[in-house]
Amino acid sequence: MKISEIRNIPAAELKEKLDAEVANYNQMLLNHSISPLENPSQIKEARRTIARLKTVIREEELKSNDK
Repeated sequence: MKISEIRNIPAAELKEKLDAEVANYNQMLLNHSISPLENPSQIKEARRTIARLKTVIREEELKSNDK
């Protein structure tokens, strides 16, 4: 998911999306430890998506605190 797409998502939805991505990431790690994933780069992409979501959420918090 690109940062421009993430910025268009409402703040309330971002937290739900973050929870879903973290759950998906943890499930991928578990599955990968049992049997290797077909595409292990999915783990890296999920981790980066989580970081992007957290970044946008933090930016929104800082904007609301400045006002």
